Amino acid sequence: MAFKWTDDLATGNAIIDGEHQKLIKAADDLVEACSQGKGRQVIEDAVAFLVNYTKTHFAHEEELQQKSKFPAYQAHRAWHQGYIKKIEGVAADLKAQGATIAIVAEVNASISELITHIKTMDVKIAQHIKSVQ
Repeated sequence: MAFKWTDDLATGNAIIDGEHQKLIKAADDLVEACSQGKGRQVIEDAVAFLVNYTKTHFAHEEELQQKSKFPAYQAHRAWHQGYIKKIEGVAADLKAQGATIAIVAEVNASISELITHIKTMDVKIAQHIKSVQ
């Protein structure tokens, strides 16, 4: 399953959309590597990117939410914290077990979960920010 930027991922916020586009590109690069039989070779870089990306990107999102007084901030932040914990667990599993097919599948599933989050929650944040500007 390829990951591609689509209009339903756009929040209308240039910073957030730019970061989301980087995520989609990294996810698609991983899928492409997997389709070429190179998934195990690139999985460590993909997981490192995902761990760093989520921490930085979620901090940017949360700052925007606080500035705009997003009403669901606490729930959104809790989701972020849970996701970071989850992806750090994947990174720990990767370090302990090596690049297994199961880890590659888990990373792909985690990316899919994050993209679903973008399509649902992040779009609501963008709508809220636009409404208060």
